[in-house]
Amino acid sequence: MRTTPGVTRASHTRRRTLSGAALAAAAVLALTSCGGGGDSAEPAAEVSTQPARAATVLDTPFTKPDLTLTDTSGEKYDLVKETKGHPTLLYFGYTNCPDICPLTMSNIAVAAKSLPESERKDLRVVFVTSDPERDTPKRLGSWLRGQSPDFIGLTGDFETIQAGARSVGIGIAPPKKNKDGEIESTHGAQVLAFSPKDDKAHVLYGEDTSVDAYTEDLPKLVKGKTP
Repeated sequence: MRTTPGVTRASHTRRRTLSGAALAAAAVLALTSCGGGGDSAEPAAEVSTQPARAATVLDTPFTKPDLTLTDTSGEKYDLVKETKGHPTLLYFGYTNCPDICPLTMSNIAVAAKSLPESERKDLRVVFVTSDPERDTPKRLGSWLRGQSPDFIGLTGDFETIQAGARSVGIGIAPPKKNKDGEIESTHGAQVLAFSPKDDKAHVLYGEDTSVDAYTEDLPKLVKGKTP
């Protein structure tokens, strides 16, 4: 895994606020290459010279992407409709990622286990692939079951996925072969947390967010509170 030069990585001190517009301008350019060497397909962006925080609270929340994709059962899944009124964590990544994607999903899975059963069932954790050509519904289902049977996996047309990601400030680039022959998918590594109260993302988590940080914040997020 390589982080685009010039982009400040997230650490685990607590919250800051940032406008959705400012975040979109920065986060679309803050891409992480998982799966091999090579530079980002998009230019680097300087997000901050100060240590980033685990929870970035947005003063202008993001609207949930209007995406209808295919779930791990091969059925159509309308993201807005199916997650309406539910606390939702949204992440864009891919199953062949060797590091940050499985770590992020694992951290969320461990943290979710600390919730009461009713709140855990209400939570929607949605993983949208940035590598739909290889991430078939079957492949996504198998991979996500290794993380949590409750997680939702979505695949579909790359351009549709890319447009949906960019609408919430997450940049992804088409998968490509690097010099070693490995296929890498360059994607933003942020997790967006959507409130069940208005179905908007008020909080964003960076790639270094720990199990402890998610464990601390999830009880608030499921109730529609800002951590």
